[in-house]
Amino acid sequence: MSNAYDVLIIGSGPGGYIAAIRAAQLGLKTAIVEREHLAGICSNWGCIPTKALLRSAEVLHLAEHAKNYGLTLEGKITPDLKAIIARSRGIAERMNGGVGFLMKKNKVDIIWGEAKLTKPGEVVVSKTTKTIVQPQAPLPKNTLGEGTYTAKHIIVATGARPRALPGIEPDGKLIWTYFEAMNPDSMPKSLLVMGSGAIGIEFASFYRTMGVDVTVVEVMSQVMPVEDAEISAFAKKQFDKQGMKILLEAKVAKVEKGANSITAHVEKKDGTVEKITADRMISAVGVQANIENIGLEALA
Repeated sequence: MSNAYDVLIIGSGPGGYIAAIRAAQLGLKTAIVEREHLAGICSNWGCIPTKALLRSAEVLHLAEHAKNYGLTLEGKITPDLKAIIARSRGIAERMNGGVGFLMKKNKVDIIWGEAKLTKPGEVVVSKTTKTIVQPQAPLPKNTLGEGTYTAKHIIVATGARPRALPGIEPDGKLIWTYFEAMNPDSMPKSLLVMGSGAIGIEFASFYRTMGVDVTVVEVMSQVMPVEDAEISAFAKKQFDKQGMKILLEAKVAKVEKGANSITAHVEKKDGTVEKITADRMISAVGVQANIENIGLEALA
């Protein structure tokens, strides 16, 4: 089989797989290079499985306030963390498999590995350093691997990863990114969330509803800084009502790690510093593009 394509796409997230489907529908010979899992971060570790966690939290909240709806539930309602996580991961797996099905249906080749642009129109795929998550759905017959591939058109859709601040880098144990926050070994009793954007506030809301003592630190003057001010103000009232502690116009300047907790030095607008100790901390200070080591520098 020829390694020459009309369109070759690096990355199978929403940008990549949708472009692949459309290119194939237009009659172009198309392939996707993926190093880890089909459907990208959004479907596997971001938007979709996060909403599944939030749905479980919403159902718990409704059950705890059943009397407000004229319902009586007997016995204590206890969240089962393992079951909640399993449901979320199961939904992610179905999304992953769904994209695999779409690739097969539209006759898009899948090339497993890490891609690097070596010259115009050429991509070299090497063995991936990640663990490949194969979808349960049948994949296209043309599932390939390491080698050199050529294409008339190359689309870079490599997505992004969590941004890390110097000195406060996530370690996967005490300081989490969304990867660890979505699949914890156990529920912490207290949590500090650095950043109140979409990622930070979703996890803050989920863990608070699960009974965790949550503190959010935001450097801007409102939660969810990119949202409309009126929406932000309304949301903050709801978070306050939940019992969430929110510190605005403050920043985490330093983090001290203990055996099983962190102590954050939070600088406030007035110059004072508050020390906050929590079992775990989530770093949710945005994302950065995955553009390193794919050969863009050589083509510049």
